Amino acid sequence: MYDLMTTAAMADELRENVLDGRIQKLGMVDELTIAAEVYANGRRQALVASANSSQARLYRASSLPSFDTSIVTPFSLQIRKYIRGGFVIDIEQPPLERVMQFTIARRLPDESRKQKGDVDDEDVDESPEAGDIWGRPDVIRVKLIVEIMGRHSNLILVGEDGLVMESVKRVTPSMSRVRPMLPKKTYTLPPPPDKPDPRRLTGPGVELMLAKAKDSDKLHQVLVRGLRGVSPQMAREYAFNLGGEENATVGDVADVDHQDIAREVRRLFEPMMLGGWQPRVYEREGVVTGYAALPMRHLAEGAEERSVDTMSEAVERSLEGAGQDAPQDHDQLRSRLLGQIDDARERLAHRLRALREQQRKSEEADKLRHAGETIYAWLWMIEPGQTVLEAEGEDPIPLDPSLDANGNAQDYFKRYRRAQRGLEQVPSRIKAVLGEDRYVEQLRTQVEQSQGFSALEGLTQEFAEYQEQSGNTARPQGGKGKPAKKRSKSSKGSAPDSYQSAKGHTIHIGRSGKQNDQVTFSIAGPDDTWLHARGVPGSHVIVRWQQPAEEDDPETIEAAAALAGWYSSARQGGSAEIDVARRRHVRKISGGGPGMVTYRNEYTIAVQPENEETLRESGKLG
Repeated sequence: MYDLMTTAAMADELRENVLDGRIQKLGMVDELTIAAEVYANGRRQALVASANSSQARLYRASSLPSFDTSIVTPFSLQIRKYIRGGFVIDIEQPPLERVMQFTIARRLPDESRKQKGDVDDEDVDESPEAGDIWGRPDVIRVKLIVEIMGRHSNLILVGEDGLVMESVKRVTPSMSRVRPMLPKKTYTLPPPPDKPDPRRLTGPGVELMLAKAKDSDKLHQVLVRGLRGVSPQMAREYAFNLGGEENATVGDVADVDHQDIAREVRRLFEPMMLGGWQPRVYEREGVVTGYAALPMRHLAEGAEERSVDTMSEAVERSLEGAGQDAPQDHDQLRSRLLGQIDDARERLAHRLRALREQQRKSEEADKLRHAGETIYAWLWMIEPGQTVLEAEGEDPIPLDPSLDANGNAQDYFKRYRRAQRGLEQVPSRIKAVLGEDRYVEQLRTQVEQSQGFSALEGLTQEFAEYQEQSGNTARPQGGKGKPAKKRSKSSKGSAPDSYQSAKGHTIHIGRSGKQNDQVTFSIAGPDDTWLHARGVPGSHVIVRWQQPAEEDDPETIEAAAALAGWYSSARQGGSAEIDVARRRHVRKISGGGPGMVTYRNEYTIAVQPENEETLRESGKLG
């Protein structure tokens, strides 16, 4: 997986291969992916960076992907203007971050050197000359920052002043209060979690971490929660090496010396300081099922381990195994749809700001009423044609000279009543916009996690229907500039995913808003169990019990909860909180979009998000 170790190995590889190279070609592969041809060390090399939430990546590709010239965005224009033709003069990975920062220097064309903002579209023919040419005043420096962080992945262009110039994903304050990403805002790294540095872990540190856990807790989950930068894959390797299996519990390592645990944790981090990466891919039946920057014993179980020459080769072979070795219509459709969903959320954010501004005007409406009352109280002192009333202890009140005193008072009351009527509708309209935004956010998560072209087409159609119902004429596109094909009303689309638990109970998962409605209100009975990630967008998960019982089977609930966490925006975290309730306590929101519900009488459990393959391997699914 593209974790901290992969990022560190890739940073070392790129420093060795593309540092001091010239960016000769640059373009958009899709709306979230860029590719560049870099001439370095006497040869042309292809570099690909993507902020795709499900396949965020940065690597040297075996060949330069085709550019999609129909994609013209503020980000694409900025990188063309400031990066193409420049030299990569520094590559930095901030400590324990899945972030790569490329510093790129470029001399300005002669005709533009007096104005740094004006760079010609054509490449500048530059060659490093004697001396430090990058210290000259006619050179601009920018940073291209690649953040590989799941759904928060981004590509960001930052100027010499540290301000964001543009990003492939704009993040507004309404999307993230913690870390908005907008032009002219100061760029900051992601806030570091309050966890110990695993490179400096000690025996007492391990003792303190394990003291907070129960013996039945999975060791890999405890390590992900307790240590900074430790990915689920790394944590499973620790558990395998320390407890004999990747699902070893804290109790299984009770006899292992805490110093030995700390030493094992530090061992995997040594190549970050000393070098010596050993990239590997793992195959089953000829298909790559995993990769790592170092040998991983738990991945080798039941798989064939193969050594590869570079980290980039491991990443590329993994993408080929997933059927994503080249820009395809599938990826481009996903990228376009995500962009249109983001546009829809921005429009909703604008509507919400306008409504809240209107709500703040309630104080102004009260002033209108007070003005009318004041005019009546001082009626005797208002002369015909008077333009302002200056009463003792009151602010001046403008008067219409064409009206008498009574007419002015009535005019203020009329304006007050009009304002009040408008304000009466504002709370319900705010509630509706917030509900709409939750639905669109849920749809975005489903698009990010969709697998297969038919599933993505179904989500495209669902978004098109939402656009029509919301009165927006913008339509999602199915390909290059082509409208998405409209399905017939009789088309039911793909069926929800279904699995059998180890105890034989059926687990159903909705992968779209319509499927969420289907599993919850058509497939499930009132005594079945409903699960959903708490407070974040995600799939509805139903456990269809063979025989309704007073007590749910805890192992089946744990497996279903792990799936609910996996098919939610909490997938990338170390753990997820999952709400569990009887289906009878789940109600569809009146007027809400597909899959929008309220529920009560729930309880909440914390789990490690896991996919169906991992659950089968651990025996939790049949």
